[in-house]
Parts: sequence; structure tokens; C-alpha cells
Amino acid sequence: MQFAPAAVDARTEHGRLVLRSPTALPTPARCVGEWLEGWARRAPTSTFLTETSPDGVRIVDYGAALEAVRGIAAGLLALGATPTRPVMLLSDNGVDHALVQLAAMHVGVPAAPISTAYSLISKDHARLRAIAAVLQPSVVFVASRAPFAKALAAVAEVAPDARVVAGDADLDALRTRSVGDEVDQAFAAVGPDTVAKVLFTSGSTGTPKGVVNTQRMLCSNQEAIATVWPLLGARPPVVVDWLPWSHTFGGNHNFFMVLRNGGTLHVDPGRPLPGRIEQTVARLRAVSPTLYFNVPRGFDVLLPFLEKDDALAERFFAKLDLVFYAAAALPQSLWERLERVAHRFRKGGVPFVSAWGSTETAPLVTSVHFPIPRAGVIGLPAPGCELALVPEGDKLEMRVRGPNVTPGYWEAGGGVRPLPVDEHGFLRTGDAGRLEDPNEPARGVVFDGRTAENFKLSSGTWVAVGELRLRAVSACSPDVQDAAVAGHDRSSVGLVLFASPGAASVGLAERVRARLQAHNRDNPGSSSRVVRAIFATSPPAIDDGEITDKGYLNQRAVLRARADLVERLYAAVPDADVLVVEEDERPKSVVPTVAALSRSEDGEG
Repeated sequence: MQFAPAAVDARTEHGRLVLRSPTALPTPARCVGEWLEGWARRAPTSTFLTETSPDGVRIVDYGAALEAVRGIAAGLLALGATPTRPVMLLSDNGVDHALVQLAAMHVGVPAAPISTAYSLISKDHARLRAIAAVLQPSVVFVASRAPFAKALAAVAEVAPDARVVAGDADLDALRTRSVGDEVDQAFAAVGPDTVAKVLFTSGSTGTPKGVVNTQRMLCSNQEAIATVWPLLGARPPVVVDWLPWSHTFGGNHNFFMVLRNGGTLHVDPGRPLPGRIEQTVARLRAVSPTLYFNVPRGFDVLLPFLEKDDALAERFFAKLDLVFYAAAALPQSLWERLERVAHRFRKGGVPFVSAWGSTETAPLVTSVHFPIPRAGVIGLPAPGCELALVPEGDKLEMRVRGPNVTPGYWEAGGGVRPLPVDEHGFLRTGDAGRLEDPNEPARGVVFDGRTAENFKLSSGTWVAVGELRLRAVSACSPDVQDAAVAGHDRSSVGLVLFASPGAASVGLAERVRARLQAHNRDNPGSSSRVVRAIFATSPPAIDDGEITDKGYLNQRAVLRARADLVERLYAAVPDADVLVVEEDERPKSVVPTVAALSRSEDGEG
């Protein structure tokens, strides 16, 4: 049996619908280190981690991983790492990165993996300095010093006593050092409330906040997943994954799923970008995964390779138990393309599943463990999680209670600032949801965007931003990768479009205009009809908070950073770059764009 049966306890409490799993949460492990020690005893020669390099493929089994983790842990303690002085990791995913994280957590020291975008892409390192000022790290890990020289200098400005450990001779010296009683004593002291990680949100609406992840959060989350996905116990998972460990999807959901179930994680050096996706393809040619995780942007870039290369597709689907998407809504056009390829190379296809949660929930709250007919269904509450659907404006806010919910945000010195919860102890997420079928709650919950992202046109008509964005992107597939929806206090809807990397520039405007016109014929109402569109001439910028390192486009940040494009959309006489989809209705500016945006909050999903 691959999945647990779909079941939910749905009750009305305090004027809200509360959903719970009828299955009790099994007792979780004390800490993630128990998983590593357990597999090192039971299957010491089973492969845990691999990564490619110019010298070949590096392979680390569970026995070697535990030995290295204990040695590195002793070294971190000797360098002054403590529960209030975390280990900050700046490098991309890699074997050494994984071992340093696990070593810190093994002895009760919080690990704080930081998005490499803040170190290697950012021009001013302002967010990196802000993060380091809050963390006050004892140790900063980088795979190699040279690429991170400017980032390390920025950290040193606010944390001058932090020791730098690089993945060369520095780490070798730690890995091979003798281990005394201090490691065993520190490991024994780690408990469910011990802070395991500090994960920083993308900062799409301000300075990134450090979300405290306790051992209880991580362990209860994986126990819940294993309960609804029995397939994880049938055979150890094999995962090829690029998703950054600085984010809860790749760093918690995927990484610890492999560790908890004694699987193998092949670190994918690629990215869903031109020039980097080829590295992902090369890894998938070498390894047939049993589970495959990605974000919609990643599937969008990988799909052309699967569609055109039969040998690659056959290898990809050979052992695949499921395809999992998360982090942003999957356009239906991508869903259908994935289905077509899957059915060509696997009899009966492959289940497509998803989940929902946040950095504050480590991350999973709901899980899909039953057949779903289309993209958008995010499943049912996992064991131990309670999901409340609470009226908020014209939507239902999803609020959460359970052992996977963070106690708060990290503060300098190791303090924790509690999160605001409602009067019944539920965390407010700002995400909206609704039942797929109000008469059959077991059919699951549908993600319904952000509670504050919708806006009104000047006519007073509400625009459902998340739903419209997905429909428009699907209509313009494969030429358009993403879009931001404009129109707050305007007379009509406009789009700021981001072209797909592989879109042919010749005839692009004409193709997209025609597809939006077809979209309008199917969606004639003013709240869903697109009147004008314009292509952004540069990709989303992480320094402006327009996009996260997992590829999620932030609506509000895009419209704020590209206010000039929005004004051009609504000019009385459009310039040549504006796609006039309809001639019969000319958009009129009612209020300045920035003022309008200040009243329309749209955070990260």
C-alpha cells in the first residue's frame, strides 16, 4: 500500500471549521541524531549522500557519516559553538554542508543554513549582515573561501568573533579529530525542545526573520509523513534533489525524509535555469529516483528535456513512486504535460501529490495521500496537525496548531520571540484554503491564495489574484513562466509577464496576445479578463524580494519594484511594448500604483 486512506475529522468549533486526522501521531524520535545513529548501526554501508565533482562521485554511507558528524561536532564545540551561538552555513547543498549541519544539531547547536543568493548574488549583502547580526554565529561554514570572500567580510562586520571553517583543510581537521565524552554528553542532553535549526524566511516583505525549528518540529513532521505514506517503509527512498537547504522544503521535508527512512540523497548541483538545468539532467541520467520533488518553475524547465529525450524519460520514470510539487501553485498546463509524459513511460502513470505548510510548521501541515484530479488540492491534515478554516474577509484563512509549529523567531542572544496566535492557540498563516467538496471533506483542501492578496477594481469587483495568475500562465504556456497581476483600484486587470527561458522571441508578443484573447473569451468577467500586459525585460531580483531561491514569485514585491511597468500598462496611450489584448476598454489610472500597493499585502506562499 503506497498511501494511507483519505480520512478526516471535520467539526465546527467556535464558528470555524477544524480539520484533524483521525490517525494518532506515533511517538517521534527524540532528535534527528537518533535517526543517524540508528541507521549507522543497522545499515552502516548503505549509501546516505552522494555528490558529483570534477574528480567523480563522492559517496558517503551511514557509518562514515556518523563518524564524520561526531568528529565535526567535537570540533564545533572546541570552536565555541553553543545553543545560543549557532553555526551559520553559507554554501550550497553538498556533502560537507550536510555533515556540518548534522554535527551541529547532534550536540544541541542550532544550524542556520543561509540562502546563497544573499552571499553570491546580492550586490550589497545588506540582508546577510542583518541575518548575521541576529544570529551572532560562533562558526561560519563555506565550502570554499574564495567565492565567499565578500560575504565573509560582510558577516565579520557584525559578528567579528565568528570562526570561519572552509570545506578543505579546515573541515578535514575537524572531521578527523579525536572525540571525547563531551560529544556523547551533549548528544544525550538534546531533547524535543532543543533548537535544531534557524531558517530565515525569504524577506519578501522586509528583513528576513529567523524561524526557530525545534527537534520536536522536525521529528513529528517526519513521523506524520511516514504514517500517511507507508511506501517510505516499503523501500528506502532514492532522491535526486536541488532544492536549497536554506528553505524548509528541501532542507526539512526532503532531507530529513531521506534520513528518517534510511534512504539515499543524491545532491543535484543543477538549478532550474538555462545553463544549470543540464546538470540536473545529467544527474537524472545516472540515477533513477523513487521520489521526485520540485517547484513549478523547476518542472517547467525540466519538462522539455523529458518530452524530447525518450531515454532520459524512461530512466526518470523507471522506479518512480510519485511526483511531488510544492512551494507555489502548479499551473494546470504543467500538470497535463507531466501526465502525458508519465503515461508514455509508465503504465497507469505516476501519482502526482503535493502538501502545504510553511517555514513555521517545519514544513508540512497537510499532505496529499490519495488520488487528486488536478493541481491545487493540498491534501488533508497530517497526523498531529490541526487545520482551522477561519473566515477572513472574502476568504477562509488556514490556521494551524500542532507539535510541528514553531515557538517563535530567533533573537540575538538565543532568545525566542513568540509568534502571534489566535484566541484558540492557532498560528495565523495568511494563506487561504477551502474544501474541494464541502459535502465530502475527505476529498481534501484546495489552496486559495493569500488572504490579503486579492484586490478590488475601481468598480468594486474583487479580483482573485492567485486563481487568475494560474489561469493566465496556463493560457500562455509555454511562452510565459510567471506573471504578476495588477489592477488595484484600476478599472481593469493588467499583467506583468516573465517569459519562459526557452521562449522564441520572434512572434512572442503576437502569440501571447492571441492566447490572452482566448483566455478572455473563456473568462469574460471584468475580474478575470486581462486587458493589457507587458513583458518584464529582466528576471525577478532577489535583492528586491521579487523571488525566492526556490523560485516563488512575490506579487507585491514585483509590482512595487516595477512600478514603471505598471504605469505603462495603464497609460492613456500605451507604448509599443504594451500588449493591448482588448481595444474596447482602456484602463484608467485611479490612484498612484505605489499607494495602491501599500494597501494590498502579498507575502510569500
